[in-house]
Amino acid sequence: MTDVTIKTLAAERQTSVERLVQQFADAGIRKSADDSVSAQEKQTLIDHLNQKNSGPDKLTLQRKTRSTLNIPGTGGKSKSVQIEVRKKRTFVKRDPQEAERLAAEEQAQREAEEQARREAEESAKREAQQKAEREAAEQAKREAAEQAKREAAEKDKVSNQQDDMTKNAQAEKARREQEAAELKRKAEEEARRKLEEEARRVAEEARRMAEENKWTDNAEPTEDSSDYHVTTSQHARQAEDESDREVEGGRGRGRNAKAARPKKGNKHAESKADREEARAAVRGGKGGKRKGSSLQQGFQKPAQAVNRDVVIGETITVGELANKMAVKGSQVIKAMMKLGAMATINQVIDQETAQLVAEEMGHKVILRRENELEEAVMSDRDTGAAAEPRAPVVTIMGHVDHGKTSLLDYIRSTKVASGEAGGITQHIGAYHVETENGMITFLDTPGHAAFTSMRARGAQATDIVVLVVAADDGVMPQTIEAIQHAKAAQVPVVVAVNKIDKPEADPDRVKNELSQYGILPEEWGGESQFVHVSAKAGTGIDELLDAILLQAEVLELKAVRKGMASGAVIESFLDKGRGPVATVLVREGTLHKGDIVLCGFEYGRVRAMRNELGQEVLEAGPSIPVEILGLSGVPAAGDEVTVVRDEKKAREVALYRQGKFREVKLARQQKS
Repeated sequence: MTDVTIKTLAAERQTSVERLVQQFADAGIRKSADDSVSAQEKQTLIDHLNQKNSGPDKLTLQRKTRSTLNIPGTGGKSKSVQIEVRKKRTFVKRDPQEAERLAAEEQAQREAEEQARREAEESAKREAQQKAEREAAEQAKREAAEQAKREAAEKDKVSNQQDDMTKNAQAEKARREQEAAELKRKAEEEARRKLEEEARRVAEEARRMAEENKWTDNAEPTEDSSDYHVTTSQHARQAEDESDREVEGGRGRGRNAKAARPKKGNKHAESKADREEARAAVRGGKGGKRKGSSLQQGFQKPAQAVNRDVVIGETITVGELANKMAVKGSQVIKAMMKLGAMATINQVIDQETAQLVAEEMGHKVILRRENELEEAVMSDRDTGAAAEPRAPVVTIMGHVDHGKTSLLDYIRSTKVASGEAGGITQHIGAYHVETENGMITFLDTPGHAAFTSMRARGAQATDIVVLVVAADDGVMPQTIEAIQHAKAAQVPVVVAVNKIDKPEADPDRVKNELSQYGILPEEWGGESQFVHVSAKAGTGIDELLDAILLQAEVLELKAVRKGMASGAVIESFLDKGRGPVATVLVREGTLHKGDIVLCGFEYGRVRAMRNELGQEVLEAGPSIPVEILGLSGVPAAGDEVTVVRDEKKAREVALYRQGKFREVKLARQQKS
């Protein structure tokens, strides 16, 4: 063993140089800090230290205490009980290094407490200063409120004076209108009086002419004699006929009575009411004078039906439709039965059925739009900025376990498949990645057969579809379904032939199978780009990103960055601690924290926004997916998200949508 210096030995034993020199001195060896130590001297030091510390590590102390306790017994006698208390304490000798460590910890704790005390004092000072500032601000606010109150009182005084002037003007106007109405009423009464006088004059003239035209000879008229009148007035003719019958009836009865009857072929054969009116016209009054005939006028219903303008909303009950057409409800029900629809008077029918019924009954239909408030809210948005290029939204689709999430993991350089149940994607994950050539937003859709609607929703919200096909597996059912979704959404397809590193990979087989469904590669004259990739080894990832960006450049994707945001809900769920959470993909505009959003049947203010990494963000531009908190409920995936100005109007539109959805659903159920 080679010699070592005092400093090296002190470092090995984790002690100071002075302490080690003192220990050598206690062992009878004089050393300085720069001297070397031989193996024999080192062993001597160790033996000395062991002998010094050879005392017992533990010390146990035992103590006994005896006492007498008197316990009262039965019969008034007490009983003495001897009690022995044994105490035992054990003292353990501490290691010097341990004692030093404990002392250092106590010192550090004292320093930490002192630091905390100083920080508490500083915090108290800051709070006192902030409190003083708040009080000053509140005082200024109160003064401003008092000033505003005084100004409002002055304005109210001026407005009250204006209201008094307006009331006086209205009273003067009402008085003039009342005078005009009184003059109009008097004029109508004068006209009615003149009309009645004219009617009485005409009746008197008719009576006089009837008396003058009596038969003066005693000849009896025959049955075939012509019956004619000397006047064209109806009342005069009736009076003349009655006078003729009285004259003929007074001369005799028997065969002459036939002449008094109205003739069969007489054109003016009177009815019972006509005979009574004529009899009243010629009946003599007191003193042989005749009374004037009274003119009677009756209301007759119009023979032609009245056609009305019927205003119909999106839903209406049968009773309301009958009231609008001014007919009985039974008539509307009969008309619906003729059309093949059975309904009750309180049943809700849709707009189309109500239109058919109203048109069938001869009325003009005016269809009313009931979403005017919603259109007004949607139109009141800042959308006049110029469009700028935006990042493409790419949806990765394909069959289950073909490597969609693994491919996206390699692109994002993160692992999310471990967080999915069984390694299968269960939700649409929205992520955006920064590449050397630009930003791309990815939507990872599930490939399992149970998630058809989620794949269709992902295809509708995307610009480019990346179809992942395993080179060793070929085209599968969900691959065909993904192709159908992409064609329905009319979006271009970029085919990523995955697992190309496997020995059994056959890319040509994949091309042949995809060509049967209309996906042709460019080298075959088609429009789809085929890229051979390996999500495990990372082969072809750069070529895939270049193909996506090339396709996006061809599409010339643009969006408005400034102004109020709009987008779509990718997924939503109810979190136990945070409430309704919705993943939103912004399409245009910029979504800020604190904006008021209208989302389908729900509304609310954006309380917080997080990106796909769980980090808090304050704003999100086009093609950026974020999670928002603060909605009134969980929206449906696929709902439109729109930023509006007024929270009150947003709530009204949301409630209107909920009520309209229930009404339309009920009307469809009753119709079916």
